[in-house]
Amino acid sequence: VQLQASGGGLVQAGGSLRLSCSSSGSTFSSYSMGWFRQAPGKQRELVAAISSGAGTNYADSVKGRFTISRDNAKNTVYLQMNSLKPEDTAVYYCNSVWFRASNYYTRSTSDSWGQGTLVTVSS
Repeated sequence: VQLQASGGGLVQAGGSLRLSCSSSGSTFSSYSMGWFRQAPGKQRELVAAISSGAGTNYADSVKGRFTISRDNAKNTVYLQMNSLKPEDTAVYYCNSVWFRASNYYTRSTSDSWGQGTLVTVSS
């Protein structure tokens, strides 16, 4: 399965962006998916995840600002990012995950990360 993240860009603090992740797999609807990000000099972290049944979890740092959703007909998962802050600046990646109710215990299922999409939030 190949995943392609897109939608990043440069935005001012307080602005919004919508990221998309398209999958080439035919069984996309059966996968739980997650959005991760990696800022310069920091470890990659899970931002949000959505189960095959559309359950969701979020990192505390983005709760109330980011929304993850999926469109199984389009084999696509989205991340709507509102009220962006400079600390949201990072390369954002999507990947399949082992979904848990807690964002803390949700893990990626693959070490293949693709190119990601860069989000830069200016102050």
